[in-house]
Amino acid sequence: MQRRRKNEDQWDSARVLSEALPFIQRYSNETIIIKFGGHAMGDPELTRQFANDVVLLRQFGLRPVIVHGGGPQIGQMLERLNIKSEFVDGLRVSDIETVEIAEMVLSGGINKVLVQAINKAGGKAVGISGRDANLITAKKLREDLGFAGKPAHTDVSVLNTLSENGFIPVISPISAGDDNTVYNVNADTAAGILSGDLGAARLILLTDVEGVLDSDKNLLTNLSTDDARDLIKNGTAQGGMIPKLETAINAVETGVRAVVIIDGRRAHGLLVELFTDKGAGTLIR
Repeated sequence: MQRRRKNEDQWDSARVLSEALPFIQRYSNETIIIKFGGHAMGDPELTRQFANDVVLLRQFGLRPVIVHGGGPQIGQMLERLNIKSEFVDGLRVSDIETVEIAEMVLSGGINKVLVQAINKAGGKAVGISGRDANLITAKKLREDLGFAGKPAHTDVSVLNTLSENGFIPVISPISAGDDNTVYNVNADTAAGILSGDLGAARLILLTDVEGVLDSDKNLLTNLSTDDARDLIKNGTAQGGMIPKLETAINAVETGVRAVVIIDGRRAHGLLVELFTDKGAGTLIR
């Protein structure tokens, strides 16, 4: 009985691979930017699944580049240290102390956990931050947000070098300004500008919700950039969804073919999005 079950599983895998083959060929040698964030990052099993899926993409000939957030983990550390923080329009207000904590959590803890998970799954991951090799040079986003930053310009040569040699870059969005001031750059924003500068075929934002929802909490599966703007203007999009939609709009308008917002807690949602007709979450183009 066990042998029969094993053979059935193998047959199912072969069928799935056959159905996915046209999509694999479509994305062969294409750059796929994946922003990994939300509470999925705090779940060891979901992190393991994500790492396995990323390695599979690389084995299929895609060029995955990972940008990770860590908002919940930063919040937990700030709470543990009795440091208060607040959000404005979905972005964390960052004083010097908050930025120091953010860098410790993002570039130190989370980045290395993801790198280790991908390497354990059989990939070759390299962890860097926006500060490394002048990847992202940032500037202050707004005065009321303190040291929250936004990308001023990028140098993606290090990412091209890594990808061309079979490595999977894993990027913390912590960046520096021309004067070496450290900025806490929103991971969605960082992923968006890098996707445009790398000419990515897809930008996939993994988050804590099913996708973009309408005012009745129904999933919107397809949006134009004008639709996305309207959701921000009329207040349907709130909190952390605002920077995600702004990122999607900017990415599409700088040449990314499409942006997808999907639930990072869904098992193998990344593969469902890339390798099936149905896809997952909300597609914006």
